[in-house]
Amino acid sequence: MKKHILLLITLAIATSANAQFYVSGSSGYSVGSAGMKLGTEITTTTGEINSYGSYGEGVNFQFKGGYFFNNTFGLELGLGYVHGTDQTITKINSPSQEVEAIARARALGFTTSLVYNFTDNLYGRFGALIKVGGKTEALVYSKTANGDGTFAETNYTEDYHGQLPLGFVGAFGFKHNIGSNLDLFVEAEYMGVSVKRKDSEIQKFNTDIILADGTVAVAGFYSLDNLPPGYVIKSNYEDEVSLQNTDPSVKLSQKVPYSSFGLNFGITYTFSKKEAK
Repeated sequence: MKKHILLLITLAIATSANAQFYVSGSSGYSVGSAGMKLGTEITTTTGEINSYGSYGEGVNFQFKGGYFFNNTFGLELGLGYVHGTDQTITKINSPSQEVEAIARARALGFTTSLVYNFTDNLYGRFGALIKVGGKTEALVYSKTANGDGTFAETNYTEDYHGQLPLGFVGAFGFKHNIGSNLDLFVEAEYMGVSVKRKDSEIQKFNTDIILADGTVAVAGFYSLDNLPPGYVIKSNYEDEVSLQNTDPSVKLSQKVPYSSFGLNFGITYTFSKKEAK
């Protein structure tokens, strides 16, 4: 029994002698990896074209903290923000109708990862990712002919929220020491996650009636307080919707991609090692 206790104490001392806390900050850019269909483009010359992408594409910022148990293995927690690029949802260009609808992500995610040092400079990490906050924001513009020489010009913004997802994160990186406690690093990172829609809410809505010469005949013909038929302020997304459903606020749910490949650059500060006693 005493031998076991002494062995545990020896292992604890050896581990604490090499244990290190560190914090890091980074920024980078990611491109979509899922390549799922997000929308369509329709023109009189090319017909209908699918639009593919991922809401994980864009600039990201990350802050992390970690603990190395020894010179090889560590545990890392991270908080990241994605400022997504515009993705085409609908685009129509015809003499009687123009529509341009784009959507973009504003997402906050949390990661927990195991870190492995292959050498003093090369490392890898892998773990779990959850999206803890944010939204997918859709901005829609449309211009439709009324048949009497006037046009209805509409602009509105709708925010989409999703259920809590669980995904995968993995990275391979290179770090270079620039001081006793500082390292610069560059890493290639993959994030694999999809978000199931939960609800959406229209934040802004305005329709003006425009004359053929571009003059506004009626400003605010429709507004957030006076939506046109078929529009509701808030919608809920369900896995099953009856064929007899007539409630426009109940819609069929879907999963949207946030997966990406990214390249990150950052700096790490490592706190001084504990001295063995």
